[in-house]
Amino acid sequence: MHLIEPHIHMYSRTTDDYQAMFDAGIRAIVEPSFWLGSHRRYAGTFFDYFQLICEFEASRAERFGIDHYAAIAYNPKEASNTALVDEVLAGIDEYLAHPRCVALGEIGFDKLNDAEEVAFRAQLEIARDHDIPVIIHISHTDKLACIRRMIPIIRSVGHDERKIYLDHNTEETIEIALSETACLCGLTVYPISKLEPEQASAIIAQHGADRILVSGSADWGISDPVSLPKVLARMKADGHDDATLRKIGFENANAFYSQSPKWKPKFDLEPWPIEKRQP
Repeated sequence: MHLIEPHIHMYSRTTDDYQAMFDAGIRAIVEPSFWLGSHRRYAGTFFDYFQLICEFEASRAERFGIDHYAAIAYNPKEASNTALVDEVLAGIDEYLAHPRCVALGEIGFDKLNDAEEVAFRAQLEIARDHDIPVIIHISHTDKLACIRRMIPIIRSVGHDERKIYLDHNTEETIEIALSETACLCGLTVYPISKLEPEQASAIIAQHGADRILVSGSADWGISDPVSLPKVLARMKADGHDDATLRKIGFENANAFYSQSPKWKPKFDLEPWPIEKRQP
């Protein structure tokens, strides 16, 4: 089975990770915009980064046999600079229109403050007005308070919830996310701050697989770019059937991103000869 990794930050990863992902069966990925390790001071820095993940990172992935798409957004961790939020959002349409951009994201909350809510609402409205998928980031801490704050905003903006990927759920939030929204609900398998494979398998056993996405969300931290295959292996060992494995490994992510007409992944890419893999 070809696998789709629906949320991963390859800007922070090495070419060894691309090789490991290909070897584990991953053939298509989506890279949402994220925090680069320090707060950016200029809109142009955001725009250069958006272009990089849409173009250079797609080219780097292709050399290793993986089809790479991106999602573009202003990250919630930097939302306190409200003037910069306004400047970036005023110029974001060019990057949302890029052939490799299949969603707006990730947006959401970090510290659950009012500035983050303004940026979150504004970008959710952009996604609604463009009728595009959107990836939402539930905060690393105070997850229950975060999702309780998010749901009324999602409802008031009125974007089609089937085009929303509400990510970073845990046992604390998944029932609320599934029962109170129509969103796709993400489980992030990421040590320490999120979930382990056995936790993801147990959540899927309890709640079903129909609206669940699983990702590694690998980034600068202690994370694993082949978390998805490890979750599937754990699920198989736990007795999940092949149809459930296929939903988690391929079908749900493919259906979600297929809501963008630009999502046309090539699952038959082959790694380039090693002497041609250097950008």
